[in-house]
Amino acid sequence: MIHQHPLAYLIGLEGVALLRAFAGQHGEEFVAARLAEVRALLDRADELGSGGAAAELTSAEAYASWAAAYDEPGNQLLDIEGPLVRSLLDELPVGVALDAACGTGRHAEYLAELGHAVIGVDSSPDMLAVAQTKVPSGRFVEGDLAALPLPDDHVDVVVCALALSHVPDLKPVFAEFARVLRPGGSLVVSDPRGRLGDVGLPIVVSGPDGRPGYLVNRSRLASEYLSAALPLGFEVRHCEEPLRPSPFVDPDGVPPGAPGAAPPLTPSRTPPSIWSLHPLIPDAANAAYEGSPMAIVWRFQLTP
Repeated sequence: MIHQHPLAYLIGLEGVALLRAFAGQHGEEFVAARLAEVRALLDRADELGSGGAAAELTSAEAYASWAAAYDEPGNQLLDIEGPLVRSLLDELPVGVALDAACGTGRHAEYLAELGHAVIGVDSSPDMLAVAQTKVPSGRFVEGDLAALPLPDDHVDVVVCALALSHVPDLKPVFAEFARVLRPGGSLVVSDPRGRLGDVGLPIVVSGPDGRPGYLVNRSRLASEYLSAALPLGFEVRHCEEPLRPSPFVDPDGVPPGAPGAAPPLTPSRTPPSIWSLHPLIPDAANAAYEGSPMAIVWRFQLTP
């Protein structure tokens, strides 16, 4: 169970922005504006609401509510991560490809276009159904990353996109990738970075019963991926950490990908929508997120 309070998040962003000013990135006028904004936020505490609690969901439960809309335009993370992953896939020879945690099949679809025979594995039946419609020739199977339903030495490429932040331990998952890959095969991994450095904020979503739930969203050090991959014989061929767009929120306070400013807040006892809060303090949000990585993208190769 977590408790998220909108005022706590906003004051937290102000604090990060002030620390950046303390480090010399902003001047006296910026500091004065942030302190005044903190006072104003404290005066609006009742208007912002008291936040609320959410219970932990499984990946399948969380993604069930996202399946229908996951591919809609405006997801800033997908817009940045997708081209980087596709550029790495373009370099690989055609063979049998596994899209592990395939979701709606956005990478499986591209692999099929490149000529690969595609297998998709995911824990969410709802996401798998969408993926199957995109790649009718693919084989899509419900399964777990730590126990992939495939034989040894079965595929030439494994892609695992934006999913490892949800698993508690990387090592058994990388061991499965190594097991199903043929020697010399490639592993392409992307993962989100914490919204604020190493802080992986839980993703709040409606649970199966309609009540707020959350999906764990870990932000890992690069060394954690390496300690899981290198002992298994993986070698690093590429690593990239794309930064968040700047400004993170435009001067009119519109969140990235949104068609217009967020609607006014209504006080509630439910966890806040992060995206609805950023427009309230655009200067602090921009300063807090400036220069922070949005994702990490790897290509490993399994040594023969």
